[in-house]
Amino acid sequence: MNKKLYSVEEVATQLGLHVRTVRGYVRDGRLKAVRIGKQYRIAQEDLEALLGAPVPETPEVKRERHVDVSSIVEIDAISPETQGRISTLLMAASARRGDEPLRVETAYDEERGRMKIIVLGGLADTARLLDYVGAVLDS
Repeated sequence: MNKKLYSVEEVATQLGLHVRTVRGYVRDGRLKAVRIGKQYRIAQEDLEALLGAPVPETPEVKRERHVDVSSIVEIDAISPETQGRISTLLMAASARRGDEPLRVETAYDEERGRMKIIVLGGLADTARLLDYVGAVLDS
């Protein structure tokens, strides 16, 4: 079962017709179609029979998976020295480009002893940076 089946919408786009026109062709019997659930599917051979010519193959769109991560880390009760160590480490580590671009921003509220880290980038690089933060905090 290696037949190419088109939806009514795909046939309408290929022929430059309105979807209702294609549905009318199916209802009138001018275009053979199979009903699957509530939708019609038109075989490539049946579309070619209507046109009297072969249907050009539409090129398959190749997509690559891309994952971006947005992370916000808030650390309470952190000393200015530890905050400085983490900021320096993150800036140095993000400057070494990994697989994908990585953006890091840090902010420190000395009055509250709170640090905020924002990381935008790829999954592996973000995980690596967050591991660094955990190692500094554990030491």
